[in-house]
Amino acid sequence: MNRILIIEDDLDLCELLGKYLHREGFEFEMVHNGRQGVEYALSRDYSLVVLDVMLPELNGFEVLSSIRSKSNLPILMLTARGDDVDRIVGLEMGADDYLPKPFNPRELIARIRAILRRAKPEPTIGHSLKSAESITVGDVELDNSTRTVIRGGEQLALTSVEFDLLEALLRSAGQIVSREELVKSILGRNFSPLDRSIDTHVSNLRKKLGHTINGIERIKTIRNVGYLYAKTDDLAKGG
Repeated sequence: MNRILIIEDDLDLCELLGKYLHREGFEFEMVHNGRQGVEYALSRDYSLVVLDVMLPELNGFEVLSSIRSKSNLPILMLTARGDDVDRIVGLEMGADDYLPKPFNPRELIARIRAILRRAKPEPTIGHSLKSAESITVGDVELDNSTRTVIRGGEQLALTSVEFDLLEALLRSAGQIVSREELVKSILGRNFSPLDRSIDTHVSNLRKKLGHTINGIERIKTIRNVGYLYAKTDDLAKGG
């Protein structure tokens, strides 16, 4: 059973979330300050963390930074509605997703399930061999069965979103993948031109992979359309 850690100091909201999580079959624990949240996240076994930005002792960004320095545990941040800066900063620091307050608890459950599906894909009847195979493009090798990525012999620490995003781009290397397609397939929600989450995740991925290889841009932005990962032939020609 998936265990959720909720780090939130609003006790009324915690009570409401607890009812929904219990109803949906989740196990959960709650803590109400940032310092204890870091301690629990790094010392106990959880499938996902729901993290509020405004917290006593350590704020949400400090908690996120502390967790990310030692773990790729999926994290969903709760931000103030209309505060785009908080959302962007959270994603840049490695949050898997965000949800602005106030929100419908059903939307939170949907976001949690989407993140968990990415982090722990479940095998299904007729599971395609393609989805389990490794993919190599240039100096990057992605192994879907172990959800690991090796670049130039070095294993990269990617969040679940970054891994799935890279896989989608590698499978379509040399072809444009639209932002709308990535939002739907990776983030599991409908596309909105105002939602720049996928762009921030791409930016994070670029930093971890390295922006170029042999003078070739790895992930090229196609203005107003999407992204293109350079195909193997292009990478081989560089330098």
